[in-house]
Amino acid sequence: MLAIIYKPLLYCYTFLSAFNPVNHPAKAFHPIHVSTTNVEYNKQDSKLEVICTIFTDDFEAALAKQYHTKTDLSKAEMHTAMDALIKSYLADNLHIKADGASSKLNYLGFEINREAVDVYLESDKTTVPKKVNVDVSLLHNLFDDQINIVHITINGIRKSEKLDYPDKKVEQVF
Repeated sequence: MLAIIYKPLLYCYTFLSAFNPVNHPAKAFHPIHVSTTNVEYNKQDSKLEVICTIFTDDFEAALAKQYHTKTDLSKAEMHTAMDALIKSYLADNLHIKADGASSKLNYLGFEINREAVDVYLESDKTTVPKKVNVDVSLLHNLFDDQINIVHITINGIRKSEKLDYPDKKVEQVF
């Protein structure tokens, strides 16, 4: 039944769009602004391991806006300069508390993963937390429709929460 309705609509849309083309910006790769932050406790190392995944084009734009500089995360010759910007940006926009104590996050590096950037951090040694608080405002300086998804895994138990801008705080008890 729906095919009967949608097929004529698709034809109309296609026909009308030929007369009224939409000009998209050159870097409009995706219509949604989202990042994920994975926080996992590693029992062997007694550390919180963090991976932030952010669309590359959005992340470059956010870094350029915040630091008023040219950014290119894919150029090998700019990797050291980009490391410094990313480290500073994450220090400003990602904070984790384990059992009420702030966790110092050590920046390990980043890598390009298709259309996204994976940023790696880890905490100093800590005991297994019973409560984890995450304050994440990634790309809030760029988009007012930003979604940050936070996954926290402790002892194999994973809890997730979706944060719509301007929300930025997550608390999970294990």
